[in-house]
Parts: sequence; C-alpha cells; structure tokens
Amino acid sequence: MPQRGTRIAFLLSALSCLLSLPSPAQAQILGLGKPAPPVVIPTLPPPEPGYVFPARQTLTFSVDWRVFTAGTAVFHLEQQGPVETVTATADTVGNVNMIFPVLDRFEGGFDTRTGCSVGFKKQMQEGRRKVSGDLTFNYGTGKQSEVNRNLVKGTTTTQQASIPACVADSLSAIFYVASRPLVVGQQVRFPLADSMRTVTVAMKVEGKEEIKTPAGTFQTIRVQPTADEGIVKNRGNIWIWYTDDARHLPVQIRARLFWGTITFHLQSYEAK
Repeated sequence: MPQRGTRIAFLLSALSCLLSLPSPAQAQILGLGKPAPPVVIPTLPPPEPGYVFPARQTLTFSVDWRVFTAGTAVFHLEQQGPVETVTATADTVGNVNMIFPVLDRFEGGFDTRTGCSVGFKKQMQEGRRKVSGDLTFNYGTGKQSEVNRNLVKGTTTTQQASIPACVADSLSAIFYVASRPLVVGQQVRFPLADSMRTVTVAMKVEGKEEIKTPAGTFQTIRVQPTADEGIVKNRGNIWIWYTDDARHLPVQIRARLFWGTITFHLQSYEAK
C-alpha cells in the first residue's frame, strides 16, 4: 500500500515513471549496459515569439484515483526576471492520508527567452520516508549535477552527468510546452533531463475536445507526451488537456499506468 499511496498522489511521479527511466542507450551512457547506437537528442525549441507567460498564477487540481479523490495538487507560476519559476505541492486527503500521508514539494523553472531549464528541486515526505534533491544544470560545461539527501538516515549522495546545450525539467516542461504552437497532427520534440538521464520527449497533439472541470467548461487541445526509447514508451500513458486559446492553460491531466489511472481536474485558477 505505501508504494501505491505515493503514486496516487502525484502527477510528477507519473511523469518520472513515463519519461525518466533509462533506455538501453541511456544505460550505456551511464556505463550500465551493453554498447548501443548513439541517441540523437533534438534541440529544445525556444518559446514562440509573442507568447506571454503569466506573471503570477496559481492552479489548483483535485487528484482522483478510481472513484474517489486521493489528493490535491497546486501549481504556482511566478516570473522572476527572465525566469518563469514553477512550484508544485501534492498532498493526500481522506483515507489515503490516513493510511499513507504524503506531503511533497517540487520546484522547477526555465528561461522564458530560450526555454532552457534552470534546475529542479524536490522535498518529499511520504510516510516515514523523507528525502530532498537538488538538480542543477551548467550549460557552459555541459554537465548536470544532482545532490540527494535522505533526511531520516542523514546521508547525502552526489551524481554528475553530461547534458545537451539546453534541456527541460519534468515539472516546468508542462508549462514550457504551452508556449509552443499546438497543431493537431503535429508534435513538439525536446530533450528532458531528470535524475542523470536525458530522454527525447515528443508531445503529440492528438485532437480537440470539450472538457468539463469544477473550474468550468473548456475547449481544449489534447496532448500526449511520449518518449522514443522503448523502456520508457512501454511504461504507461499520460495526457494533458490545454485550453484551445492563446493561454494554453492546462485544465486536465491523466496518467494511466499499470497500477491504475489518476486524473487531475482543475478546481480553480487565479492570477496570484
């Protein structure tokens, strides 16, 4: 139950399951497997000229698993100079909170001129487990560094690996993609770095759909993030519904994994 309770509460955990596991080629880069052909990583395209990122915005989602609400997720965006900072918190509610309480916080961000991530941080409290992590990118040296801390055991581990000239992180990528043209039948491809790995993500624009949420009824564009690498591709499915307007506001998110399906429904959005 603890493992399942953790996964129920977080879209970010689902994103990690789908987009951040090493493929055979990536394992070779890390020295973990047999030689494999080199992977061609695409260039991260910059935000579309004229797209306006929110100066301040808070999106609150309910997180449903099967027939009941298992948690709440809040995304907060705030511009600090050229950087759009994205923070997310996830909390369990109801029976899930009684059985396996979760309180997680994530922070990412990207340069609004280039789309390049400026780093990714996490603080995770799941049952008795308490960990934190800090992933930083040095594009000048082509290196990413990650420091992970086990706050219960008092231990620290540090890792370093290569990265392309510009990458996205698994949190702020959701909002970076909103700045790109979302044309049905086309896709947005970019490199995503997380936990010492870099994978190519393709955001496939599948179609248009009317979505009803507690925050209102929206005309949306349904996008499915996938990854080229086989191991990642076969882990499950995730979809994001963006409003079909200039904002491209995410109003619904669904992750379908082998243990079940979780859906994020927009409860409210505020410019604060």
